[in-house]
Amino acid sequence: MMHKKFYILLTIVFIIATFFRLYNLGITPPGLYPDEAMNGNNALEVLHTGDVKVFYPENNGREGLFINIQAMFLSLFGNEPWVLRLVSALFGIFTVVGIYFFVWALLRRYRYALAIAFSSAFFVAISFWHINFSRIGFRAIMAPFFLVWALYLLVETFYQTKRKSNAGSQIISRDQNTDHFSLFALCLSALAGLVYGLGMHSYIAYRATPLLIIIAFFFFKKYFDVSWKRAFGIFVVFVVGALIAFSPLALYFAQNPQDFLGRTTQVSVSSSSTPLKDLGSNIVKTLGMFHVRGDGNWRHNYAGAPQLFWPVGILFLWGLGESIIRRIWKKHEQSLNIAMWISFWWILVGLLPVVISNEGLPHALRAILVIPPVFMIAGIGLVYAYEHISALVKKRAPLLVFGIVGACVLVAQAYVVYFVAWADHPHVQDAFSSKYVDIGRELNEINSGIKKYVVVNTGGVDVRGVAMPSQTVMFITDTFRKEEQEQKNIHYISSENQIPLLGDGVVFYLEAK
Repeated sequence: MMHKKFYILLTIVFIIATFFRLYNLGITPPGLYPDEAMNGNNALEVLHTGDVKVFYPENNGREGLFINIQAMFLSLFGNEPWVLRLVSALFGIFTVVGIYFFVWALLRRYRYALAIAFSSAFFVAISFWHINFSRIGFRAIMAPFFLVWALYLLVETFYQTKRKSNAGSQIISRDQNTDHFSLFALCLSALAGLVYGLGMHSYIAYRATPLLIIIAFFFFKKYFDVSWKRAFGIFVVFVVGALIAFSPLALYFAQNPQDFLGRTTQVSVSSSSTPLKDLGSNIVKTLGMFHVRGDGNWRHNYAGAPQLFWPVGILFLWGLGESIIRRIWKKHEQSLNIAMWISFWWILVGLLPVVISNEGLPHALRAILVIPPVFMIAGIGLVYAYEHISALVKKRAPLLVFGIVGACVLVAQAYVVYFVAWADHPHVQDAFSSKYVDIGRELNEINSGIKKYVVVNTGGVDVRGVAMPSQTVMFITDTFRKEEQEQKNIHYISSENQIPLLGDGVVFYLEAK
């Protein structure tokens, strides 16, 4: 039974997560990266035409769920960069909440279950890694959200199955009717499947997760001591729910198989002349991203900084190391054992799409799926540390004060690094194409009767005859479609040689001549 402390801690972590994902969203990050704008332009096209798609093939192809949700928000608030990012922020906030519920549900038999649930969610709430992607209009932020909530619902399904099975066995002689619970369990399993299947509409790396789900089923079956018959029933209903949610996208891929892998083959390590060497190098770089050197892209990270702030990184290593030692000496509490195994396999499966790619490693965005288990292990490490320290310091008051002060320091560090050091850095302005947003706003100020030419003198993937960087200007001016370009008298060209005699026209260059 959830008690007052559960809801107090949930409220605290929710407030922290909300603050870091919504504060100053209108100005941080600055600008609008063309990939974000591409999503926005497809969303605006949905509003103009009503043509909702499950997959948008431009820009190497993107699953459509995120874009379609963005379209709903644009219809309410208009075509501003912060509106595209608001969708990401909401997914980020409820991912943090989902981690809290999942960890608590999995560890509820353990005396420190609530402490680990809170610390795991808290670490994610203040993580630059997760804060950053919760404030950028990329669909990848949905991947950990759907996976966390699907696993939580699965845990609840197995827990309720075991609990009611035990209760039913005690009264079977007096009441043969246990079908009511069976229906409830099946509904939970179906909901878990539906949520999981929606994750297939999020990000291509998510397609590695069926392996994790299969592994999780075996662990949950054993952990909750559910019969094979009941476990198989849960699995079948889960799969049916997942297939229902995935079916629109599956049908699209069946009709357009060339879009299934998208850009994967272009960046795969298999296309390298030395695949084994590159794979080894990728593994080293990816494992080093947590503590040594993180993603070097200013759009993804405070360039080069480890993905884990060093105190949290130490707790991660502590949690991992002590779990291994306890496992060897068979002194591991069963709940923590299952949590560590799930986390281990989650990280392994989540990093597979990263290490087999050969572009921009270490890659924080591509590794976004492993954020929950990494901080879950750090949360376990914090409890281990507490157990050792409390054995030396008998009084709880100093430990409580130290914990509160430490949490405040972590919150302050997260604020300063993201909102001051990173947000104000000149490289971040360039990383998010701020000057393209400025051009778009200038164009909006010019009378539609005046001809306006935007010279897209940059490289980039071709999108309907115009290079990709133009997407930012198109979003700000709502001129992705030819109809709006003609209406607003804005013309996109690749060379100034295409400009006719100007008369009353004006010319903008994406890049200085």
